Amino acid sequence: MQLDNRAQTLLKALVERYIADGQPVGSRALSKISGLELSPATIRNVMADLEEMGFVASPHTSAGRVPTPRGYRVFVDTLLTIDSVDAIGSLDEAALETKLQSRSQISSPQKIISNAAQVLSSLSQFAGVVMTPKRESIFKQIEFLRLSEKRILLVIVGPGGDVQNRLLLTEVDYTPSQLVQAANYINQHYGGLGFDEVRLRLQNELRQLRDDMTSLMQAAVEAGSDAMADDSDNVVISGERNLLSVADLSSNMTSLRKLFDMFEQKTSLMQLLDVSSKATGVQIFIGGESQLVPMDDMSIVTAPYEVNGKIVGTLGVIGPTRMAYERVIPIVDITAKLLSSALSGNNS
Repeated sequence: MQLDNRAQTLLKALVERYIADGQPVGSRALSKISGLELSPATIRNVMADLEEMGFVASPHTSAGRVPTPRGYRVFVDTLLTIDSVDAIGSLDEAALETKLQSRSQISSPQKIISNAAQVLSSLSQFAGVVMTPKRESIFKQIEFLRLSEKRILLVIVGPGGDVQNRLLLTEVDYTPSQLVQAANYINQHYGGLGFDEVRLRLQNELRQLRDDMTSLMQAAVEAGSDAMADDSDNVVISGERNLLSVADLSSNMTSLRKLFDMFEQKTSLMQLLDVSSKATGVQIFIGGESQLVPMDDMSIVTAPYEVNGKIVGTLGVIGPTRMAYERVIPIVDITAKLLSSALSGNNS
């Protein structure tokens, strides 16, 4: 539904004023801040039209109006003007890059990603979130460490040097030399492959080994595959406590429960970030409009990031729908670009 210039100007002025002070905006205030030479009566008529179209709503306690999720959508898609320099303020890109790298040339990817979440949180004063790159199932090598009788620690080293541990409970008490033999066999024949491929090849290629060794290797492959598929730590969140001071999100216990359920479970967050990783550029998810956002008063601004030209994850800021989008959008956009650069340089 198209809005004429007058309606667009008034809607923009209303959203900006509401974001600034959180109070319903009346016709008299709009006549002063819109820059339009319109009478309050004319403005009331336009507001009535906007309300009928679903862009604004009237709280029962006030004659003023507030934006709806649909009104926010029109605002961020067509009415918002952004000055990236003003949005970032005194922090230039070089300073942000230093924060990501922690002044260290040997920062691990995990540390850089954690720093990115903290940068998003500190700049926005909301919660910063980063979905980490999905872990490949490929392993570089494995080791078996005998912990006690029939308890073995499986150590999996990925191509990038990241380490995963899994506990194996076996029916046989393997000797240290047997464990070394099994690990050497797997590393020599299968190192650099994915666990799924190894599982298929094990069925045909281990017949020359004793059954109990075959059983150990099959258990290692199953545990390794599960370890690589585990996405419980695939979302890094920083600054959740900032949202406790946002009245729109923490005004009642139901909202608080939804908020912290989202942080604890991470399922809906993962789903949303996964969706945004398939898009290009900054995406804005507005509560009440997107089923992916669990709360009506919440918005999430996201952007994908890359490693060596390939999109591998998403980052963003979680805050109230009443956030300063003209400030948050450039923060997310620039941080995504700097994280891409830092990880690509780190990976080279």
